[in-house]
This record gives sequence, C-alpha cells and structure tokens, in this order.
Amino acid sequence: MNPTAGAGPSEAAWSGVFAILCTPFRADGQLDPASLRREIGFCLESGVHGIVGLVNASEFWTLSDDERLLIAELVLSEVQGRVPTVIGVTAGSADWAVRFARHAQDAGASAVIAMPPNSHPAGPLECFRYYERLTSALEIPLFIQNHDAPVGTRMSPELVARIVRELPHADWIKEETVPAGHAISYEIASCGPKLRGVMGGLAGRYIFDEYSRGACGTMPACESADIHVSIWNLLVSGQEDEARALFARLLPLLNFEAVSAGVYQTVLHWRGIFESDFLRSNLSNPLDASDRRELATILHSLRDLMVVAPLRPTLTGGEAAA
Repeated sequence: MNPTAGAGPSEAAWSGVFAILCTPFRADGQLDPASLRREIGFCLESGVHGIVGLVNASEFWTLSDDERLLIAELVLSEVQGRVPTVIGVTAGSADWAVRFARHAQDAGASAVIAMPPNSHPAGPLECFRYYERLTSALEIPLFIQNHDAPVGTRMSPELVARIVRELPHADWIKEETVPAGHAISYEIASCGPKLRGVMGGLAGRYIFDEYSRGACGTMPACESADIHVSIWNLLVSGQEDEARALFARLLPLLNFEAVSAGVYQTVLHWRGIFESDFLRSNLSNPLDASDRRELATILHSLRDLMVVAPLRPTLTGGEAAA
C-alpha cells in the first residue's frame, strides 16, 4: 500500500505529507488572502506532497459559503497543479456538500474530502446515503474522513469499507478515529483493490504505527510542514531511527497544540507567514501569556529545523507573552 516516495501527482501514486492549510484572518476577523498565499508558498517550498484546504484545521465551519468558494478558488489558482490539491466539502446536508464538491471539481481540485454531515450525529444509513449523493455528483476522487465526535461522526471500519467498495470515486480514506491503527488495518484488508490508499490524521502523532500498517501518508496542519516532510522522507527511505529521533523533537509541539486552541495560528504568525494569529472560532487567539511562553520555549528548541520560514529573530519571552 505504501507507494514510492517522491511520486508525482498521478492519483495512483499519491503519498506522503498532505499539509492542511489553516485559514488566516486579520486582527479584525476578516479573511487575509495575502497570508494564505504566503502559507501556500511555505508549504510548497517545504516539499509537501499534497495540499488540503477547508477542513477542521482550516476552521471551515466559521466560514460563509462565499468565503469557502473564494478560498477554494484561491488555493487552486495558487497551487497551479504543482501537487495534488484536496478541497474539503463537509456540510450540514448532502445538498450543500454536493454544491461545494461540484464547485471544487469545476475549479480544478484533484480530489475532495468530506466528513459525514457536521450539523448533527448521523447514523450509519444516513452516512451511507450522504456519501452516495456526494459520489454520484463527482468525477474526481473522494477522501472519506473518519473523525471522532464532537468534531465528526465516528463511523465503524465496516461502514467505511462498505462505502469504498460500493460507491464510485470513494477511493481514499483519511482515518483519524482513536485508535486509528486498528481501523486502518481493517480498511486496507476489507476494501479490496478499489481502495487507492489510507492516510492518517491527528497531526501525524501516530505516523509510525500507521505507516507500518500500510498507510500511504498523513494529513497534519501545516505549521510545521517542513519538519513533517523531513520525518516522512526519512521514514520511507528506510532511515526509521533518524525519523523517530526527529519526531521526538517535534512531539512536544504536537502534544501542546492538541490541547491548546490557537497554536497553529500563532506558530504561523511567529514564522512570519500569517499577519495575525486571530482564531475566528474564538473571536481572538485564546493563548494566554503562560501558553505563549511555553510555546516559544518549544519552538526555540526547533529553530534549527525551521529553515523555510525561520522564527522571527525578535521572538523573546516578552514578545511571546504579549
């Protein structure tokens, strides 16, 4: 299931780090297209193998319909097919998911990705019918995103495998239920040859177990995309000890961001990519002075790895606490 490292954008060879774009906002909460362009440039220069937009790390649920369409068009125009580009189309109903998917397809997306309806917990039959409606409207691949509540609706591996086997274009899975490893093993064994691949999520914290079970990639938020790419490239080249040593250095950041909203935006701001670290879902950035000091300490330990977008040299304890 693990394709050759460094494979090109052909769908059959998609693998590696598919970095998730965080949506940048100005300090007044309005979209910041200039920062989004810098973010895309950072991802491409970091060597990501794919780009994903308008999913959970993107705060997609805070965006208006027009904003979602605008961002999809901007991302696809900026990437220009240099790497596979996946657009999130999760919505509260199949009708709206179809509208977003058709727009992404017409705008040139390589694939779309969707959780079940995000307006309410959906049962197995509703999930299947939702994906049935979605795939019937597509000519490009679909990633089925399986995520635990409250962010998503957890689907059994048996249901995910059925969706892959029975529905056209449902050829990829992003599996991030906990523990994801068992689900990945079941899905790879049960989906049959129609399955093109399974990618992990949850910031890549379980990348080694996922890879050993046959996962072909991972979809983390992009604030440390350059380091994630280095870990992946070492892993697929057979240098697992080196990959694990690098991962051990990154893990404090992954652990901190898992329990502290606003970390993605602050890291991207401190790396000079985002103009602001505003988090729309919180109407500001919720990190307090102690959070910022801890985050600054973690990032200083990674300074030598951040060569694409170095930390601001003026990032001191005082600035971090501001």
